[in-house]
Amino acid sequence: MNYSKKKIFMINHRCFLALTFLLFTFTTKAQVSSTIDSTSIKIGEQITYHIQVEADTTDLVVFPEGQTFTPLEMIESYDIDTLKKTSKSDKYSLIKKYGLTQFDSGKYTIPRQKIIIGDKTFFTDSLKVEVNNVVIDTTQGLYDIKPIIAVDKKGSDWWKYLLLTLLIIGAVAFLLYWFIWRKKPLTEEEEIALLPPYDRAKLALQKLDERPYLENENLKDYYSELTFIIRKYLDEKVYDHALESTTDELITRLNLLKEGNQVDLSNEDIKNLESILKRADLVKFAKSAPDIELAKIDRNTIDIEIDHVKEALPEPTEEEKLLDEKYREEQERKKKRKKIWLTVGISIFLLLATLTGLSVKYGFDYVKDTIIGHDSKELLEGDWVTSEYGFPPVTISTPEVLKRTAVPLPEELKGKMDITTFSFEQKNKLTIVISTTVLAQKLDSLDIGKAIEGNLKVIENNGGRNIITKNEKFVTPNGAEGIKTFGSLEYPIENTENFINGKYTSLSFTAENKVMQQIIITWRQNDVYADQMVERILNSVELKPAEE
Repeated sequence: MNYSKKKIFMINHRCFLALTFLLFTFTTKAQVSSTIDSTSIKIGEQITYHIQVEADTTDLVVFPEGQTFTPLEMIESYDIDTLKKTSKSDKYSLIKKYGLTQFDSGKYTIPRQKIIIGDKTFFTDSLKVEVNNVVIDTTQGLYDIKPIIAVDKKGSDWWKYLLLTLLIIGAVAFLLYWFIWRKKPLTEEEEIALLPPYDRAKLALQKLDERPYLENENLKDYYSELTFIIRKYLDEKVYDHALESTTDELITRLNLLKEGNQVDLSNEDIKNLESILKRADLVKFAKSAPDIELAKIDRNTIDIEIDHVKEALPEPTEEEKLLDEKYREEQERKKKRKKIWLTVGISIFLLLATLTGLSVKYGFDYVKDTIIGHDSKELLEGDWVTSEYGFPPVTISTPEVLKRTAVPLPEELKGKMDITTFSFEQKNKLTIVISTTVLAQKLDSLDIGKAIEGNLKVIENNGGRNIITKNEKFVTPNGAEGIKTFGSLEYPIENTENFINGKYTSLSFTAENKVMQQIIITWRQNDVYADQMVERILNSVELKPAEE
């Protein structure tokens, strides 16, 4: 067959043959037979088609499934019945039943069915069936045709996946809001931390009174906490190293600040602080044990000195107030940035974890192609079309409907042959061509070989190179035999000088000694979706004889 343009396709398919594997444990010759319960039915009435196989336990048996009974339609495939021949024999009889029907009247032939037993192939006999019209009772009155009514089209389940995705996103967003962005009630420690230093110091003294240090004569812990309160207040308001300074260093710094008019503390205030701090040092390091009443007096003195320090501090200038405000704003921005980074980090982790889980289950390439998109994958998972092309008809399942293409014949071939061609092309990726050639004279094996060589020549003329060819016998599910030519090649990308590694498969059949039917598929190499499509297409091919 000749065609002018090289076409590359990618194909997806649904399974038309379900393999039923049965294991047996005896070795004798297998036998296959087929019957139907009726050879004459009414339109739409069901007949039962039986296939009986006698085989050994070591044989692997594969029964046909799907629409392999065309022109009749299979409406049900029943489970396999297994019968043991005798109680002392290991030989089994397998019975497979199918429910068939037809909705057009006429005489039909159920084609031979292919049965695989072990490494051998068997075919059942073809059977004749007559489908009769239903007799209409004309004595009954006729009624007007009912008006057209709207029928809701059954939609796909895409909305379920969308709803599930939205629910998951909503749950994650709620958890992020609840644990990160929600304004939580402040704890007692957080509330205290927000108080001014003076108020915090006063509150700390109140809490010191509530602790049982003096009742238990635990003066060391009492003085440690008491001196920490005054040191913390001085660290925040007077001298920012008051916490880590020794008593002498702290008192020296306070005297310097007083002399420099930076803090208006009296000598008596400084002496009171010095006396209490040194007494605390003796309690903590020299195990001194002052009277409990003296400890209470020291506590009250610290309370008074906190007030004096507050009064001695100069009023903050407007610049200092502005700096404090900027500091608080900066702290708020830092908290917000922290929340944002935490949210982004958790979101990225969840996304990566989800992609990793899906990649482990389905494979990284599949997940990537699902997210980004892949032309071949979309074809593979789309709605396929099963149709007949040419006459005698070639039944085939393809991702898209094949369109009729005109093939001009040279003048010297006009009258000698008639060519009908149907094709589909996915640019630089997948091509499907079905061609039916009717000759004026009978075909022989030499003509078939020339046609196959002609196909390869057309590929070469369109830029294909490094073509590797293999041939083998090919049998369709309904028993039609032909030649399968397949291999690899390199073909050019349109409008460029680059080449793509590809594959091709060509099926050639003859009918009525004058008809040649060919199916040619070319596709890109290393495309797993295209490989699956081609496999599905080849498994769907059926040839029917022309009706008389």
